[in-house]
Amino acid sequence: MSISFESRVVVVTGAGGALGRVYAREFARRGAAVVVNDLGGTARGTGSAPDAADAVVAEIRAAGGKAVASYDTVATREGSQRVIEAALHSFGRIDVVINNAGNIRSDWFGDVTEADLRSQIDTHLMGSFFATQAAWPAMVAQKYGRILFTTSAAGMLGNRGQTGYGAAKGGITGLMNVVSLEGRRLGILCNAIQPNAHNRMGEDMARVMDGEAIDRFSIVPGLGASMTADFTVPLAVYLASEACQSSHAVFSSLGGRFARVFTGITAGWQGDRDTPATAEEVAEHFDDIGDTSRGFVVPDDLINEYELLLAQPAGQAGRP
Repeated sequence: MSISFESRVVVVTGAGGALGRVYAREFARRGAAVVVNDLGGTARGTGSAPDAADAVVAEIRAAGGKAVASYDTVATREGSQRVIEAALHSFGRIDVVINNAGNIRSDWFGDVTEADLRSQIDTHLMGSFFATQAAWPAMVAQKYGRILFTTSAAGMLGNRGQTGYGAAKGGITGLMNVVSLEGRRLGILCNAIQPNAHNRMGEDMARVMDGEAIDRFSIVPGLGASMTADFTVPLAVYLASEACQSSHAVFSSLGGRFARVFTGITAGWQGDRDTPATAEEVAEHFDDIGDTSRGFVVPDDLINEYELLLAQPAGQAGRP
């Protein structure tokens, strides 16, 4: 199977460097018309310059591809609207949105400022919301769309020193969960990718590493070249393609391994459904509540958890 984006229009936010640049070039190589969006600031989200987006557009055009630059911030509704309008005005449609734009301001939780927290929430979470919502009407009208959100292990699993970043990325996962459910019946499929690659954001994170963190991260060089952006791009390209029918899922790209990341619910302990349990009973059965050895389920949505619970006989702590 050959994956092509001929006649497709792809918007890549944060495409002026690192992972976004490689995304933009690969989509263009496969025939897409690409909107290269980048504010041109630092990894911490300060400053702006058109050079970054312009350079990527020049690379794509030199290779025979189609691309236009967008210098707007996705952190505002107006900016995101202009990014999507650039696609509609230049190419007449919008098929794919790659929500890749981001910044990072690493610090220990007690030292995180409101300004740093809001900057990361605005860029990552609100930017993903605004850009996706701006593209939504066009995708609904054409009954086709692919949305790729960018989450992180810092949000899904946690990482010290990344309060704002983790909160923003965790929020993106929640955003994807809901948007994917609403989009499927409209022909719009949504997934999230959890990339791992060396970039300027990693350099900012290093500022707050203590001795233990430095020691634990010493294993990273063992992954060699597989920590470059090129190793994440194939997963993103597939998830954004017409060939992909996945929706409502998170995927990790780490060291050349691609894997699904999911939220599971253990069999737990089922108390009486007529009389509330006591705190003492919770304490008594707490090991059962957290026990993964008896299996777990991965609900499709909120209501599906109810359905799975009702399929489990009351008073039993067995597999749902």
